[in-house]
Amino acid sequence: MEDTIVLGIESSCDETSVAIVKNGREVLSNVIHSQIKIHQEYGGVVPEIASRCHTEVMNQIMKQALKEAKMDLKAINAIAVTQGPGLVGALLVGVSYAKGLSFATQKPFIAVNHIAGHIAANYLTYPDLEPPFLCLIISGGHTHLVNVKNYNHYEILGKTRDDAIGEAFDKVARVVGLGYPGGPKIDEMAKKRYSSYSITNHPFRRL
Repeated sequence: MEDTIVLGIESSCDETSVAIVKNGREVLSNVIHSQIKIHQEYGGVVPEIASRCHTEVMNQIMKQALKEAKMDLKAINAIAVTQGPGLVGALLVGVSYAKGLSFATQKPFIAVNHIAGHIAANYLTYPDLEPPFLCLIISGGHTHLVNVKNYNHYEILGKTRDDAIGEAFDKVARVVGLGYPGGPKIDEMAKKRYSSYSITNHPFRRL
């Protein structure tokens, strides 16, 4: 059985990424261009700026991914891209680029749901993993508990009704003056605090 090589494009928020994956289980390359420094000035992601940055770097990121995988577009079997959910303008950049690349190379075009992509990432970390299984999705904009019945059949068992955990981290960080991105900063502070602070001394322990 021949290997299936897919070129995947992600531009749903503030990071431009192109990866080359073999048989859905092995990452041959994964190039990421982060916009964190650009958005730090504004305390969060500015959609218009994110879209512009994706446009500026997408082509060079794609070429770098192919270079690191040591192959050219002729070896690619399909072009996959995040179709949503995400920032509309940012998604449009990735989808438009992927469609153009698909048309130019005559390779199949695959639109991927962002949340399904998070679930599929488990197959990369755990190559022997097979459905069915339960998956807890905790990302910047989504928090879901999903019953993965098979590779293409998902059942959402529960999700947050107000805000995602990632969003909550960033908002708390903004309120207390930690800046953007808040998640990594709060996580680091929590680790230091936990290692040097006894729960018995916590002011809210009486609750």
